[in-house]
Amino acid sequence: MGVSLQRNYPPSIIDVEASGFGARSYPIEIGVVRYDGAKWCKLIRPFDSWVHWDTEAESLHGITRAMLNTYGVSPVKVCQELNAFLSNTNVYSDGWVVDHPWLIKLFSAASVEMSFSCRALEYVLSEPQMTLWHDVKQNIESQTDARRHRASNDATVIQSTFVETRNRVYAAKHKI
Repeated sequence: MGVSLQRNYPPSIIDVEASGFGARSYPIEIGVVRYDGAKWCKLIRPFDSWVHWDTEAESLHGITRAMLNTYGVSPVKVCQELNAFLSNTNVYSDGWVVDHPWLIKLFSAASVEMSFSCRALEYVLSEPQMTLWHDVKQNIESQTDARRHRASNDATVIQSTFVETRNRVYAAKHKI
């Protein structure tokens, strides 16, 4: 994507829900909102060796093991679809410290090479955006009724927050 397009488009955002919070946890849902507004989201059917389950995490995202067994897609297919959707681009996460290792775990276990890069959202946020971030995100969540903590909702809220903070910074700088 050229430099001029990068100014006009928001970054692609990824969010990962997992079976728990620790090192034994694994990804169970991935949601993406691409720079052009296209969305992709899948529940992941766990590998047989992925058995860790944290009921506290389940209470947060509302995804049950039964849902994964019924609606989850094979990890290999998830990796292939995600590669096709994000092909050779950068995608950003506001929870990179956990989301990136979960993506690595998924792609490694599926024996699929990741064709995109996942980076921390802070790479594309300016300091003035970071200052506004929390309040703007809370406001967007309350306006959109995005109480459901799921990957696709979270990715959409994060991208909307990026756009709104960028717009506010631009308006303040240009006194609009």
